[in-house]
Amino acid sequence: MPAWLTVVGIGDDGFAGLGRPARRALLEASVIYGGERHLSMLPARLAARRAAWPRPFDLAPLLAQRGRPVCVLASGDPMLFGVGATLTRQLPADELRVLPAPSSLSLAAARLGWPLQEVATVSLVGRPLSAVNAQLHHGARMFVLSADGGTPAALAALLSARGFGATRMTVLEHLGGDAERRIDGRADQWSAGQIATLNLIALECRATEGAPRLPLTCGLPDDAFRHDGQLTKRDVRAITLARLAPAPGELLWDVGAGSGSIGIEWMRAHPACRAIAVEAHAERQRFIEHNRDALGVPGLQLVAGRAPQALAGLPAPDAIFIGGGATAPGVLDACWASLRDGGRLVANAVTLQGEAALAAWRERHGGTLTRIALADAQPLGGFDTWRQALPITLLEVVKRRDAAGAASDLSSNPSSNPCA
Repeated sequence: MPAWLTVVGIGDDGFAGLGRPARRALLEASVIYGGERHLSMLPARLAARRAAWPRPFDLAPLLAQRGRPVCVLASGDPMLFGVGATLTRQLPADELRVLPAPSSLSLAAARLGWPLQEVATVSLVGRPLSAVNAQLHHGARMFVLSADGGTPAALAALLSARGFGATRMTVLEHLGGDAERRIDGRADQWSAGQIATLNLIALECRATEGAPRLPLTCGLPDDAFRHDGQLTKRDVRAITLARLAPAPGELLWDVGAGSGSIGIEWMRAHPACRAIAVEAHAERQRFIEHNRDALGVPGLQLVAGRAPQALAGLPAPDAIFIGGGATAPGVLDACWASLRDGGRLVANAVTLQGEAALAAWRERHGGTLTRIALADAQPLGGFDTWRQALPITLLEVVKRRDAAGAASDLSSNPSSNPCA
């Protein structure tokens, strides 16, 4: 089927700012879908029927027009946090064409003189304000796509509370249109009045004294998490995440999540990483909810329940971490059965019973065992001495399938590993 759907990016300058191909597509369309603001920009001479998006948003009426000439109006570049990306997941690429206008990010970068490739972007349209937290670093530049006119004030309050009150904020309203306006100020002194619903916020992040420094590497400080002691400690967490090896788009199960530290750091490794935290303890569930927002990964999914029962129906993971629940009957086997081919399973144990369970499971399925022993220097009278932490036994195994289709682990037998 030839392209029947044209997605037209339209700026705040309206129909007058469109190029010839976009205008022709609108003139030839039988129906034009879009938001009410975009539809109001069209001249009366267009013969096409105007159809505002249904509420709640639904593509079904549009897809029912398949085969007829149809246009969709979207803000700026439809492939940047826009409906264009949604449509490409529903239709083959050859059934639609996209005619972008300059995005609000491009216009903002041009106004401020910021190299666009050096600026982080966070959308708060339909997303929690806490999504900004993962990008807060002293000296960083950030573009924030606002949900509405109240977003700048809410963001200023969040920055001040997080120790970034010295951040320079620039609000850009109606970029590219006749009503374009710029408002500048500091986060901790923000007092701007009415802000237009259509706005973008530019941030030059500045940390004040005492603001927490959260590095990009795995192994955040333990005090970055709220917990009751059920926490994979910093050094062990860094070693564990190195073996879990997060990659863009992959899904982790954090089973027996405690404070959620493993799943949270997995998601902080890349914006496309996903994680599901499974935790039965009610207070620890609240810790996870707090920690995921405070550390900027509100998309972490929390499943309230105990493994293995709580694992039923969850999407198959690319990696699994099992904390203190490794000895619970059926947990290791249930996780192993759900793990994707090529996936990684890492389990930690601190008790003799947990260590025995990991060793017995390794005898059946392969993998490697590692003993982690750490010590901190602590006072002893007028001197210092080493205080040993409880040793950790770590099981690491990669799931492969042999020629007969049975799950196996090549890492436990280097001679059978073609990469060894």
